[in-house]
Amino acid sequence: MKKLYIGSNPHGNKENLTGYNKLIDNIALTIQRAQANAFKAINFELIKANWEIGRYIVEFEQHGKDKADYGSSLLMSITKDLRIRYGKGFSKSSIYLCRQFYIKYPIFQTLSGKLSWSHYAELLTVSDNLARQFYEKQSINENWSFRELKHQVDTALFQRLALSKDKKDILALAKKGQEINRPEDIIKDPYIFNFLGISKNKIIKEKTLERKLADNMQHFLLELGKGFAFIGRQFSITIDNKHYFVDLVFYHTILKCFVLIDLKARKVKHQDIGQMNMYLNYFKEEENTSGDNAPVGIIIAADKHEFLVKYAIGGLSNKIFVSKYQLYLPNAQDLRKLVNMQLTESKVKVQNEK
Repeated sequence: MKKLYIGSNPHGNKENLTGYNKLIDNIALTIQRAQANAFKAINFELIKANWEIGRYIVEFEQHGKDKADYGSSLLMSITKDLRIRYGKGFSKSSIYLCRQFYIKYPIFQTLSGKLSWSHYAELLTVSDNLARQFYEKQSINENWSFRELKHQVDTALFQRLALSKDKKDILALAKKGQEINRPEDIIKDPYIFNFLGISKNKIIKEKTLERKLADNMQHFLLELGKGFAFIGRQFSITIDNKHYFVDLVFYHTILKCFVLIDLKARKVKHQDIGQMNMYLNYFKEEENTSGDNAPVGIIIAADKHEFLVKYAIGGLSNKIFVSKYQLYLPNAQDLRKLVNMQLTESKVKVQNEK
């Protein structure tokens, strides 16, 4: 922090000057703390007010029962009268949002002081209860900003994580958020690269894809998730006097292991999996140090054949995962259907095993 002085030496000696600097620092910290507390207080009051508005509407209109319609005459009347009293700050959609806020969170004490009204307004756009639970918990656990939350909702993070899990793990994901205890927990399928601004109809080369991801590393790290630290691109490996290059290398600070990423702008082939297996064996022998766990390999391809991947990976001791990437936002509705099918299939499987 830049020090502020009154004149060249306001107190005549070094000791007094040091004390004065400390005084300024203490005042500055007090101001910053007050500003932060004021923001929290304003946010809390806004959340409380919107929750109470919702409660008043629900209790008046439906006596606590969730049956009222968005286009009801009551919401229209409330909006009109509030505008007369307070101006244009109230709209039918904002009043409806307050009503939904109370319906989805009927117990005020369950609301988190770590989230802003903007967070809750975004969460209310998520119709699926399991997904909303996940995004709320994850926002709290990882201190997501509103923009980060919106990005993860828009890219259907919950569904992409849930597709590789059974019913028990999907329910745990919704209840606790993403817990990273094993390599499988960091995998998404598909990965969404919409932040690159590449048309989905454009033919792209692997080198171009790699370069653009490296140039947009902040967005890429957000897509990869918590714990990824970038090590380098085109990491050189020399075996039998021949040079090989790993597209992107990361270190995962939670799993304590290297994560190697190979990019394929085509459908993955079994040779790609064999090559990744070689890279992982090299890293175990040559790059791992004391305390490192076995490295993990992720092949991110334009497409994949599930059975080819299954047969090529089967029997390998190394952890290798193959995921697809998309250059555009996924169809969240289709992903929700797939997750619901996953839940149904898991339920049927459990019933058949009884």
